[in-house]
Amino acid sequence: MAKRVGVDKWMFFTTLLLIVVGLAMVFSASAVVAQERYHSEFADVGRQAGWAVAGVLAMLALMQVDYSHYNSPRFIYPALCVTTLLLVSVFFIPGSHNVHRWIRFGGHFTFQPSEIAKPVLVLFLAWFLSPRLDAMRDWKHTLLRAAVMPVVFILLIVKQPDLGTALVLAGVTAMMLVLAGMEWKYLFAAFCATLPGLAVLLFMVTWRRQRMLVFLNPESDPQGAGFHINQSLIAVGTGGLTGHGYMEGMQKLFFLPEASTDFIFANIAEELGFIGAISIVVLFVVFGVRGLRTAFRSKDTFAQLTAFGLTTAILLQAFFNISVVLSLVPTKGIPLPLISSGGTSLFVTLAGIGILLNITRKTD
Repeated sequence: MAKRVGVDKWMFFTTLLLIVVGLAMVFSASAVVAQERYHSEFADVGRQAGWAVAGVLAMLALMQVDYSHYNSPRFIYPALCVTTLLLVSVFFIPGSHNVHRWIRFGGHFTFQPSEIAKPVLVLFLAWFLSPRLDAMRDWKHTLLRAAVMPVVFILLIVKQPDLGTALVLAGVTAMMLVLAGMEWKYLFAAFCATLPGLAVLLFMVTWRRQRMLVFLNPESDPQGAGFHINQSLIAVGTGGLTGHGYMEGMQKLFFLPEASTDFIFANIAEELGFIGAISIVVLFVVFGVRGLRTAFRSKDTFAQLTAFGLTTAILLQAFFNISVVLSLVPTKGIPLPLISSGGTSLFVTLAGIGILLNITRKTD
């Protein structure tokens, strides 16, 4: 039987530390721009702090809810329906620059349904796969049925367009299927089947093709498609070992785009240097180790798959974000979990961690 009665303290306090660091760096990265746009240097960090408080409360509440409540069609089916409706509804709301990712309430409150898709997809796959581990070779009745909702979510998110989040969902789905016992040949077949579509998305869409070409040669268009990554690399490169000091970064002063969101890691590297940047990576490694430890020590298959999926979703997102900042992969709009400015991402991530922490109560 499971012995633990308290939550994983390493995971809990690592999460809180990432939130505090995130709020500090959001303020540093956004203060000047917020003063210019909203006449208050605390505008952006104030909203983020509000979401952080709400997210921590959600995390604390979900820590107390037995995870087995999610292992039921009474929860899964409504969650899938609501998430699908939200993902569809964004296309009926006026977007910005042909992008439909947010549901807007008034002038300041926005909600991004694609963030909800991550934990809902994890819970669905854990619920669907946990009683079918002995049928993972049945591609028709198990694998195809398991893939339906991931494909629906991914296609809707690609349409927004948000290829980065879609790739995170695809990666989490693939890893959960493999953990459940899917043979690698099916994963290889699925990858080959998606290659033509991925090639079309990357090379037939003008702005994505420009990003791919700039990724291969960042100096080819420094004032156009390569502006983001060049400014990011300048920030990272000038940070050195210890950085310029907190609040002393220069690239965030209208040079580095999205300094408090997608490229906040570049601002961290510039102000806190290699030491600060690697410290953030270490915190995510600690979180990942504790999350995967929870998954592999759980005796309940549903809990194991859920813990694995929630952990890998956060780690994959962090990996993509940091890789973009360092020009290891082409530019994508993916926030750094728990750190980047973005209320929906922060709240939903903390809610998912609350479920994960509840699972840690019942691991050996």
